[in-house]
Formats: sequence, C-alpha cells, structure tokens
Amino acid sequence: MKILSEQLNGLFQRIAQQEEAIEDIARLLAQAAVGEGTIFIAAFGEMKAVAIAALEGTEPLPSAREWKPESHLTSADRVFILAKKDEGEELAGRLSDAAIPFAMLSAESWQCDLPEVMLSLGIDKGIFPAQSGVTVVPHAMAALYVYHSIRAKMDAMLREESY
Repeated sequence: MKILSEQLNGLFQRIAQQEEAIEDIARLLAQAAVGEGTIFIAAFGEMKAVAIAALEGTEPLPSAREWKPESHLTSADRVFILAKKDEGEELAGRLSDAAIPFAMLSAESWQCDLPEVMLSLGIDKGIFPAQSGVTVVPHAMAALYVYHSIRAKMDAMLREESY
C-alpha cells in the first residue's frame, strides 16, 4: 500500500507540473458556462469515470452534458474529450472541421494538433506491479485528478466573472 501511495503521489506531482495546460482547459470550458453554451464531456472507455464525476457527482459541473453522436453543438459550446489514447481522434477531426472549440486529454502518450488544448498524461505502463502479477494502470485516477484540478480553476474563474 505504501509503495502504491508513493507512486501515485509521484504521478500526481508530475501532472501538477502541467498547470498551464490545466488552466487553459479550465479557461476554454468556462467560456461555455459564461457564454450560455454547454460543456460536452466526451469520454471513452475507463475515462468515463470523469463524465460520471462531472455529470452525476455531488457537485455536477455547471452547464455540462454528456456528448453523444446525436448531440447538436453550437459555437457557444465547448467539448472536453477524454481518452486512453487516440479513441477521440475521429471526434476531434469533426469538431475541428466544424470550428467547435475543444480540449483533449489522453491518458497515454499521444499528441494531436487539432484541439485548442491537448494534455497527454504519458501513463504508458502500470505503476505498481503487485505480487500477484496484476499491475495498476491509473488512467482513470489521473484523469479524475486532472478533472478536479480543472473544476477548481473553473470555479475560481466563474466566481471572478460574476463580480
């Protein structure tokens, strides 16, 4: 347990060094809340943990909805794509073609030039091989950490905007 805690702490510290990208994502998503748009959360695979936290958590993300293929988006809307790697690439291409601003988070190392903000967490392998041979791959934990960091920054930005 101690080793896992130390490794997760190291991962979270590494992610915290991406503060500028996290702030840029918060700013981009806050534009929808301020501009009466919708923040669409497009999460793939285990990254759906973030969508659940944002949409069904104790304090849901203001102006947020789950993205679905039939979602109708406007220029006031923003999209946050969360994927293990490149699962959101097709959606990114469609959003780029439609000039809909979006941010993208990839758990593994992967880059895409289409989003306004791209954050790749670089979690390409597990961090804790247990004696049983099972390895912890903390994609969802790291994405939730990023989400809550974004949420805190958005809340601060929206408070400032309301004055």
